[in-house]
Amino acid sequence: PEVELTAEQLADAADAQLLASFANPYDWDGLADEGGRMVYYEDGQVASQTGVDVSEHQGWIDWNAVAGDGVDFAYVRVGNRGFTEGVVSVDDYFEYNLGAASEAGLDVGAYFFSQAVNADEAREEAQFVIDQLNGRELALPIAYDHELVAAEGARANAVDRATMTECAKAFCDAVEAAGYSAVIYGNLHDLTRYHLSQLTAYPLWLAEYDVAAPTAPLPIVMWQYTSSGTVAGIDGAVDMNVRFTGAL
Repeated sequence: PEVELTAEQLADAADAQLLASFANPYDWDGLADEGGRMVYYEDGQVASQTGVDVSEHQGWIDWNAVAGDGVDFAYVRVGNRGFTEGVVSVDDYFEYNLGAASEAGLDVGAYFFSQAVNADEAREEAQFVIDQLNGRELALPIAYDHELVAAEGARANAVDRATMTECAKAFCDAVEAAGYSAVIYGNLHDLTRYHLSQLTAYPLWLAEYDVAAPTAPLPIVMWQYTSSGTVAGIDGAVDMNVRFTGAL
């Protein structure tokens, strides 16, 4: 007799097919490390931009100095949901970073660190971001960032793939309904906590360190290649990203 597959098994099969059929649109021979900054070339022309992503952990940032150090774009954290009690809070430097980075001439995007355990919480997070933006335009999409937390009692570490997928879709759908675009951020493990076959409407922002080029078989639009970058105007280490011109 024919064996009927569950919805989860069907989704897993679709995910496996998606990864197996991946055709990389980039020629990674065009990637160059130029003084610790990754630059992507196509036909001898630069086809990428350099960016940082920041939060209150970086403290006060001199955004004019950042712009003067060859940085083209910035992702600023709007806020986060706590990983134990689940309280949503705004990043202490969100307003400053959003305004000052824009005034310095950078393209700006925003991200939220989620610990949602269901779609309703993800929608709440999206509405929080929308409310904090208060109608302001962004040059780049809003990023949904849901990661495992290495701490006892982390509320969202055991969320199953189906629910993770519902959360990402709920968040992204909500910000797009408000007139923004959305992107999903994570390393390969984070991203494969979702049924990616059900999230193909949203571009991916990959975190992968200590490699010469991305290895994940995913259609990415940005690559976060280090968490230990050095940029004028920012004290200490900062995440560095390359954005691919033809993709985003």
